[in-house]
Amino acid sequence: MVAVYNETRNLLLAEQCLVARGFLQRMRGLIGRSALAPGEALLIEPCSSVHSFFMRFPIDILFADRHNRVVGLRADLPPNRPFAGARRARYVIELPTGMIAATGTQLGDQLRLELL
Repeated sequence: MVAVYNETRNLLLAEQCLVARGFLQRMRGLIGRSALAPGEALLIEPCSSVHSFFMRFPIDILFADRHNRVVGLRADLPPNRPFAGARRARYVIELPTGMIAATGTQLGDQLRLELL
């Protein structure tokens, strides 16, 4: 588990971010969950695109490169959508919907991941 910070804006994005690195963990993602609580997130690595098939709730998505810079954003992706992605993305952070707007996160922002 990691904490995710937006260093550019000096804000905490997620205090409890699960990490999915194995094939099955990455494929399952948030499928089967009923929601993400405030402060929760899921980091999927390696990953440059996601889908929301079989999900029950919308999510915000940050796409980050190997230097932890935001290279793509998708706010409020509804369930059962086929694709959201970003070129040069190394990993994805799935957040509760509204987090991108609430934190003002933008392309180019620097992220920091801290092991818990």
